[in-house]
Amino acid sequence: MFENLQSRLESAFKTLKGQGRITEINVAETVKEIRKALLEADVNYKIAKEFTDKVKEEALGQNVITSLQPGQLLVKIVNDQLTALLGGEVAEINLSSSPNIILIAGLQGSGKTTFTGKLAYYLKNKKNQSVMLAACDVYRPAAIDQLKVLAEQVGVPVYTDYETKNPVLIAQTAIAKAKEQGIKTIIIDTAGRLSIDEEMMNEIYNVKQAISPNEVLFVVDAMTGQDAVNTAQAFNERLNFDGVVLTKLDGDTRGGAALSIKSAVKKPIKFVGMGEKMDALDVFYPERMAQRILGMGDIVSLVEKAQMVYDEEEASKLNKKIAANKFDFEDFYTQIQQIKKMGNLKDLMGMIPGVGKAIKEIDINDDAFKEIECIIQSMTPKERKNPEIINGSRRARIAKGSGKDVQKVNQLMKQFEEMKKMMKTVNKMQSSGRNMRMGFK
Repeated sequence: MFENLQSRLESAFKTLKGQGRITEINVAETVKEIRKALLEADVNYKIAKEFTDKVKEEALGQNVITSLQPGQLLVKIVNDQLTALLGGEVAEINLSSSPNIILIAGLQGSGKTTFTGKLAYYLKNKKNQSVMLAACDVYRPAAIDQLKVLAEQVGVPVYTDYETKNPVLIAQTAIAKAKEQGIKTIIIDTAGRLSIDEEMMNEIYNVKQAISPNEVLFVVDAMTGQDAVNTAQAFNERLNFDGVVLTKLDGDTRGGAALSIKSAVKKPIKFVGMGEKMDALDVFYPERMAQRILGMGDIVSLVEKAQMVYDEEEASKLNKKIAANKFDFEDFYTQIQQIKKMGNLKDLMGMIPGVGKAIKEIDINDDAFKEIECIIQSMTPKERKNPEIINGSRRARIAKGSGKDVQKVNQLMKQFEEMKKMMKTVNKMQSSGRNMRMGFK
């Protein structure tokens, strides 16, 4: 995500490396490279020019603090301007009605139906909402079937009608059913087309007029770049939607849609889709995204993802086992499952400041843990609980059972022992620090 843009911006900032102060000449050179980087990322030319003009104006109006290099100051200015370009403040979804009626719009293939399922998961698990889905795509039976599958995965009801070909009537009936059942939020998934046409626009407009939703979200594929902005403008003219959802942001996206769309339609980006799983939906934070684009990482989002899978009681038990040097392969396996729940490994590592650039060229497969899992699963329960009993013959059996070489098993055993030592050392340091704060010697 944004790797090419990030690389080009880093090159642009190098223009100021070693410079003692900001001048009109060196800023002009840097700003020119920033503009090129934005245009290569498929950002609208007018938006790119306005952005770099603001950066230049801001840079020339400041004196460099003695403890700050010109390059560092310009990074801060670009970060501030990127945050503003992306929307500035986080825009919350409107859940003030009873029931909440959320209308989903977008082209076919944008990830609209998948987003509908993800939003249901988000509202149910993070906003404590009872949710119902409504399938209003009267053209593709597969879309209705897909929504039914997603609803089952998320654990929410879905209203479907394969016979009625009137999306307005389907939406109205679904809302009535939701009210009868006391459901707080109903999400209406509508039909998409391969391109914008008058029939489609009239249909989605009629649905909106009939149901008066309190939130209209436009879903767009982030990988379509500037085309996404043009589509958003066309939809906004007819629907006056409330917010944008960028999907497939974990793919090979240049970033043009994310950087251009807020400025082009004057509507906030509310959510970003980062994968296929139902929990792979993030609230859009402009400041965090700006920091990630500039290679600063996003440690806040990383901590939040960790907190989502964090179990305080289990963590306390684990700490006690580490302190007693009783951390075993069962614990190790559990920790791997927790990490996997947090999402794409490369994206997670990219959130750590300074790491994103280092792993840019490295292909980190989401199946990176598979080999370790296979080996642990080939151990008996007794071996997992007591790693010290795993001798040569046991290692040979484990290797055969997992389909790996004995060398791989030996390597895992060695890494496991080193990890145990490191964890015990860290635990001791933390305990020592706590004791000192409490006044103990």
